Amino acid sequence: MKYTWATATDVGHAREKNEDSVFPESDGHGSGPIVVAVADGMGGAAAGEVASRLAIDAATREDGTVQERVRRGNEAVVAAEASDSSLSGMGTTLTLGIFHADGRVELGHVGDSRAYLLRDGELRQVTRDHTLVSDMVEQGRLSAAQAETHPRRHLLTRVIGMEGVTPDIIELTLEVGDRLLFCSDGLTNMVAGVGIQRLLQAAADPPEAAWSLVEAANAAGGLDNVTVIVVDASA
Repeated sequence: MKYTWATATDVGHAREKNEDSVFPESDGHGSGPIVVAVADGMGGAAAGEVASRLAIDAATREDGTVQERVRRGNEAVVAAEASDSSLSGMGTTLTLGIFHADGRVELGHVGDSRAYLLRDGELRQVTRDHTLVSDMVEQGRLSAAQAETHPRRHLLTRVIGMEGVTPDIIELTLEVGDRLLFCSDGLTNMVAGVGIQRLLQAAADPPEAAWSLVEAANAAGGLDNVTVIVVDASA
């Protein structure tokens, strides 16, 4: 399997700085193994930016399994917070994928950044948000529609920066023509799933897809930083 990818990130219209981090920071192509990752930081002052960058750097600096990479990212954030009181309370999401030459993709996921698969014109979210309202939907206490407007919909139940956090591990087998999207919630809070699907389908290549999604999030208000990675699979 061959892969072509593009990344895009923007501060948006409402924030002063970009607390998202992304890997890789440049577009490219190859046959794997290829690592991509999105992290959306949180915390006071510059702590969110620090957390996302620490997690991405630690997770992508060396080889390893998905579990090992997420663990390194988490340990880096925990250690930094412990050594600097100004970083107290910081954390970050992390959604990381390893694309293998045989078409397998291993995902490690913590938080509410997301991964989607577009296959044969159908968009499917392959990660699960680690949020209070997501848990309530699974328990039947909220409908999906109610969750979209719930006042506590952004409350995370699992983040990088929690001692011993456990990631979700997801494995996919890709087909030729598949398109994957990794994104921070700066996209999904601004653009509905049908809009994301339409833009992914319409784009001729990953760079066009990535930047059209960023532009759509900003056109809808740009209330948060927005970061996306688009990866195409081909023969």
